[in-house]
Amino acid sequence: MKKLISVILAAVLLTSSAAAIEPVSEDAISISAPSAILIERSTGEVIYEKNAYERLSPASVTKVMTMLLIVEAVDSGSLSLDDMVTASSRAASMGGSQIWLEEGEQMTVGEMLKCVAVVSANDCCVALAEHLSGSEEAFVARMNERAAQLGMNDTHFTCCSGLLESDEHYTCARDIAVMSRELLSHETIRQYTGIWMDSIRAGEFTLANTNKLIYYYKGATGLKTGFTQKAMYCLSASAMRDGVEFIAVVLHAPSSPDRFDSAKTLLNFAFANYTLADPSGSGAIPPVEIELGQSGSVQPVMPSGSGFLMEKSFSGGLSYEIDLPEKIKAPVSKGQVLGRMRAVSDGNVLSEIPLIASCAVERVTLWQIFMNLLSVMVGAE
Repeated sequence: MKKLISVILAAVLLTSSAAAIEPVSEDAISISAPSAILIERSTGEVIYEKNAYERLSPASVTKVMTMLLIVEAVDSGSLSLDDMVTASSRAASMGGSQIWLEEGEQMTVGEMLKCVAVVSANDCCVALAEHLSGSEEAFVARMNERAAQLGMNDTHFTCCSGLLESDEHYTCARDIAVMSRELLSHETIRQYTGIWMDSIRAGEFTLANTNKLIYYYKGATGLKTGFTQKAMYCLSASAMRDGVEFIAVVLHAPSSPDRFDSAKTLLNFAFANYTLADPSGSGAIPPVEIELGQSGSVQPVMPSGSGFLMEKSFSGGLSYEIDLPEKIKAPVSKGQVLGRMRAVSDGNVLSEIPLIASCAVERVTLWQIFMNLLSVMVGAE
């Protein structure tokens, strides 16, 4: 029978709260935006939501998905930031926010991506879509395919910019948070979303970020604004302090100041009340003995990204307990779950973190067993 060992590893780290936290009630935070959500980026934990699954027009927040497809192509190597993009007549004809591309004008992928991220340039958005997929229609099909892969079940796109609205072009605050989180997992985009002022065309055309939080909100990292008469004022806002990044999405705010105030209120609430606990420094994890293995033991480790969100107001000290079998039988595969680490405070289990095998251990063969026995017998003589 497997014997479980429970080892208390850590003393007090923080006075904090739960990992799988319950979102606060809708009336806990007063904002004017009728639809909103607040999440922590690394874990995806939802802290607050208000009509977060209501299907609404996103305006230019649509471009979060457009930027995601571009940076995924860059990071996969199928596209380079230095590749030249030629503006088509269609791209040059786009209205709304733009940099007034001329048909045939060329810019690099990086320059156009900057224009999309900073000034929400519809012309650059279409030019990039056409460059990557051959046409905006083909690119939009990829947008919808990627949305489905991310579990964005309340989203459907009909254009890459959000400028051309229709009843078939919609998403929700929750889905915007999902794609914003995915976008921010790519370091490539951060060199653009945090820009306040810049220029293109050898300094002749000035860019000023449509997201005013970049200028005045401490730790702001992005992400995307949007406005049309139908969508009203929308925003996906992200900010990082002390290694913790939160994403606040607000849709259909009545005015531009309202959308920024709503996002700021949500982010302020997150930074004031929540933090990430990092169990990686909790202490040594004992190895697990392996029966009939080509190695006598295997070292359990935590998966990467094992931090968890906790409320700062939680009373009591945080400690970690480990449950591991005393021994297991070979074979063991790399990444196999061997046991659990539990984060505990005041008797409450805040999080359970799997402990996985750091390497594979094959079972010894009959020939190896025979040779080992033979070696023992010869040694005994």
